[in-house]
Amino acid sequence: MRIAMMVLRKLYLVPFLFYRIWLAGKKYIGDYMPGFLIGKKISTHAIQAGNITPEIHGLENIPKEDGFIFYPNHQGLFDVLMFFYSSPKPFAFVIKKEAKNVILLKQAIQATGSLPMDREDLRQSMQVINQVAKEVQQGRNYIIFAEGTRSKMGNKLLEFKGGSFKAAQKAKCPIVPCALINSFVPFDENSVRQVTVKLLYLKPLYYEEYRHMRSNEIAEEVKRRIEEAIEKNL
Repeated sequence: MRIAMMVLRKLYLVPFLFYRIWLAGKKYIGDYMPGFLIGKKISTHAIQAGNITPEIHGLENIPKEDGFIFYPNHQGLFDVLMFFYSSPKPFAFVIKKEAKNVILLKQAIQATGSLPMDREDLRQSMQVINQVAKEVQQGRNYIIFAEGTRSKMGNKLLEFKGGSFKAAQKAKCPIVPCALINSFVPFDENSVRQVTVKLLYLKPLYYEEYRHMRSNEIAEEVKRRIEEAIEKNL
């Protein structure tokens, strides 16, 4: 219902924005800034048209130097829109392969050089992790949803997968935990009521802090920080 309202309210812009992000995907040759900027425009219009109030905290915690990974909890397709809307830094993202053909998301993947992951194929998953690590070392930023799939329990978290943090370990990069609150509401609830969606960028873990930790220990620590932030800000 809310998606229909978004489209109807911005109907005059939909063909133009879709064409822009489609074109960015077709022209993509390694620079993800054009796709990121179009994603920012799309997310801003979607939020304005969707009766959604975004509440952003902790932008000062985002590293000034590129080459880091955001690790948020995962509540649904609206999550990425919140990052496009709020992040001052461009990023690509890792997404499950089942979502790579969703309209607009497919074009966003192509326009930002993002990477679909097959969770059932260990070899392909490791190839993606290695590719992310290589690109982060070269100065790109990424989003990885460490739960592997979206939680269907509202603001409660699923287990964070240790393997998701191997990309950060290989790249020796900053890990930025991010807490999403009520990001499931816009697309999951059959309603157009006003909703406030929060995104909190938490203090990063630098390599010096986690270099002696196993990947599952890093996962537990990041999950703990996100859960604590959600509890304090609900």
